[in-house]
Amino acid sequence: MSDQPNENFGLKEIGQIAVPVNDIDRAITFYRDTLGMRFLFKAPPGLVFFDCNGVRLLLETPAQKQEKNHSSIIYYKVPDIQSAYETLLARGVHFEQKPELVAKMPDHELWMAFFHDPDENLLALMSEVR
Repeated sequence: MSDQPNENFGLKEIGQIAVPVNDIDRAITFYRDTLGMRFLFKAPPGLVFFDCNGVRLLLETPAQKQEKNHSSIIYYKVPDIQSAYETLLARGVHFEQKPELVAKMPDHELWMAFFHDPDENLLALMSEVR
């Protein structure tokens, strides 16, 4: 990991988009059976994942802090989350927390760091570390 922010850094790839839903089971039926999306897995509490040609769609019941703003969360995929975090910090982005491990998958670890845009929409960095 680099100690210096990368001046050429830019977010380019969306890894995941979260969409708030009221009823997880109804949403699974609609997205899987009606829209024909490829179901990946369901995770507690109230998270469901679909594959949209390499971009994950996450359906979730909104967390308490998300209730006032029901926008979708865009997760930007980065190869080195610490470097991306440091670069954006240097550019004045305020993060809710430092990058943290959110899940250990069979073949990788999933790391995330959340921040807001000027309109208070929640955004995230995500990195899949093998």
